[in-house]
Amino acid sequence: MLKKLNDFLAGLPMTIVAGAFLLLDLVPHLMEEFGGTSVRLSFLPFDPAGATIVISGIPLLYLAVWRIIHNPGISKISSALLICIAMFAAIAIGDLFAAGEVVFIMAIGALLEEATTNRAKKGLKKLISLAPTKGRRLKDGKEEMIPAEEIRQGDLLRILPGETIPVDGTILSGETSVDQSIMTGESLPVDKSVGEEVFCGTINRFGSIDISATKVGENSSLQKLIRMVQDAENKQAPMQRIADRAASWLVPVALLIAVLAYVFSGNIVTAVTVLVVFCPCALVLATPTAIMAAIGQATKHGVIIKSGEALEKMGKVDIIAFDKTGTLTYGRLDVSDIISFDENVSERELLALAASAEARSEHPLGKAIVAYAAAEGVTLTEAEDFKMTAGKGILAEVSGRRLICGNEKFLVENEASIGQKVQSALEQLRTQGKASILVADGRKCIGVIALADVLRPEAKDMVSRLADMDTRTVLLTGDHQKTADYFAKQVGISGVRAELLPEEKVQNIEKLQKENHTVCMIGDGVNDAPALKTADVSVAMGSMGSDIAVDAAEVALMSDDISKIPYLKRLSNATVRTIKASITLSMCINFVAIVLSLMEVLTPTTGALVHNAGSCFVVLIAALLYDRKFE
Repeated sequence: MLKKLNDFLAGLPMTIVAGAFLLLDLVPHLMEEFGGTSVRLSFLPFDPAGATIVISGIPLLYLAVWRIIHNPGISKISSALLICIAMFAAIAIGDLFAAGEVVFIMAIGALLEEATTNRAKKGLKKLISLAPTKGRRLKDGKEEMIPAEEIRQGDLLRILPGETIPVDGTILSGETSVDQSIMTGESLPVDKSVGEEVFCGTINRFGSIDISATKVGENSSLQKLIRMVQDAENKQAPMQRIADRAASWLVPVALLIAVLAYVFSGNIVTAVTVLVVFCPCALVLATPTAIMAAIGQATKHGVIIKSGEALEKMGKVDIIAFDKTGTLTYGRLDVSDIISFDENVSERELLALAASAEARSEHPLGKAIVAYAAAEGVTLTEAEDFKMTAGKGILAEVSGRRLICGNEKFLVENEASIGQKVQSALEQLRTQGKASILVADGRKCIGVIALADVLRPEAKDMVSRLADMDTRTVLLTGDHQKTADYFAKQVGISGVRAELLPEEKVQNIEKLQKENHTVCMIGDGVNDAPALKTADVSVAMGSMGSDIAVDAAEVALMSDDISKIPYLKRLSNATVRTIKASITLSMCINFVAIVLSLMEVLTPTTGALVHNAGSCFVVLIAALLYDRKFE
């Protein structure tokens, strides 16, 4: 009940009401202080500042008491405790305006901080929703659909095309292509045959396969992925306010000075004034206001920052780890090479034959070839006797030619010869990280069509600019080593770690952190979520990245423009400098105000106004961040 009341009073609507009451009390107090005339609002049966104290003071008192009870050691002493002491001291001498002012400023600070650090944690729920709920078990020669949690190690399962694999397993019969993007981030389905492993949560695209369950329930790959995100989420400590870190010495110093002021002056008002001006309200406002301005600045540039802590840490980052697919590349396939091995077949004719044969194919490589041919204005011919072998290739008759399109193994199985010239071309394409479709006419291989992921044009310049800022870059990807090496060389990344599962990406990041590096991870896929959560700072590709990756990250690039990474680093540095400048200014104002209080120049009311002016200066300094140019 008390918690609900506290949350209600600390909310934005009631804080606005508290501010309105305080404003009603401001004019009469100014007239009393500077005009010498006592003025009160006759239409109210109570002092308006008293309402502000109740509305904003109760949540502050609740927070101070909660920290005394629950926080360990010196952290029991907080800025909330100091302001509660000042509030009660001002109430004791009858200066309700001073008491109301300090608690209202703290309420504003709490709302600002909450606005900059709160973010919806929907990613984990979405990740859990990917877990398969049922599986098709083969028992005594019969198929039965059973809940995924009832599948046991060693069970024989059948996975049909389009179905999600419910557990980790080994293929016993059948061949297929599996979409493993949830686990590895690979843009292409991976061909699988007997004896190879498949993972829970991945999707069987084409052929029907029978598997033996090897890892089930909590031991499956997807459940491990979910647990890693949960563990990393729990490790993230909330940003501790600077005022609370300083409170361990602010509270005793403030009390000591106030007591000494009373002992030497004999004036309790002087002691209360010291407590009021000593309140770290400007100090409390310094961080959230600068962060809000920086978040607004970043939003204008299409960068969504969900954590104030991320801004602070980004300036300390010395290593940035990139995923490949969808991050450094667009994550889409395009035809990159058309090589004819027959002098009587032109490249355009080879494309027309392959696209005609692949027109009825459901494989992503075949679809990409057909789409490219359409974009090039190539006229296709209706194929006959079309036959597809999952994970290998297709057979079709086009204009009287018996065409075979697929991998080396498929061509050999269909008695097509592959000479040294073809082998050399394939090896060259592999070193460039490209996928290849061989095209044979009868028993003769007449050409190859290569496809590759498309590199983002801004990637190379971005890596170069980061290097100029003394920031190392590494590539962490689930793709094959040769593919990773090729793309890394294209953009200038020297550190390459390929063929990584999600847990191996996490291990690589943790290893870098143990070497005293501050690591930023940039990714876009479900498989990147644990690594994003583990890294000190995480950035997701917002427009085309998965919702899970975006929710797991602290920063999202809504336009998928990775050239914004250097901008983000510069903005972070400027924000940290602004916070430090604001803290320095607030401490100087507090020092001057304390001296004036000891000289009895300030009263609790005028002290509260000076103290309020310091808070306004902090807000103005932070606001300058919003329009600053960083490009």
